[in-house]
Amino acid sequence: MPAEGLAAAVTLPGEDFSRVALTPAAVDLLRMLWDKHGPLMFHQSGGCCDGSSPMCYPAGDFITGDADVLLGLFDLSDGLQPLPLEFWMSREQFNYWSHTHLTIDVVPGRGSGFSVEAPEGKRFLIRSTLMEWPS
Repeated sequence: MPAEGLAAAVTLPGEDFSRVALTPAAVDLLRMLWDKHGPLMFHQSGGCCDGSSPMCYPAGDFITGDADVLLGLFDLSDGLQPLPLEFWMSREQFNYWSHTHLTIDVVPGRGSGFSVEAPEGKRFLIRSTLMEWPS
């Protein structure tokens, strides 16, 4: 895996660029969590408090629908059996962040009790940068 992290596969129709990436530390933590909990997914809501952090759930534990956008699909396998991880965002939040590239990182601390990394003494967070659009 490159030092800069892992970019998600493009999932939005008509786009040819990744909107979300994982840092190497996030990939390492996600692989460890996958071993403990099985397949995983992310959801980023637009709510306050814990809702402003990306939440990692066992795949299927958070039901997505028309109010959500699939922003990316990661392959955590490192060339082994497929380990697909979807990154979802509420459509309302996407409207605010549609001009940014998101990177999921890990920092020490306790995040939400609903996100699977909480017992590990680490939490996921989003770092955003403005996207540069071709002229």
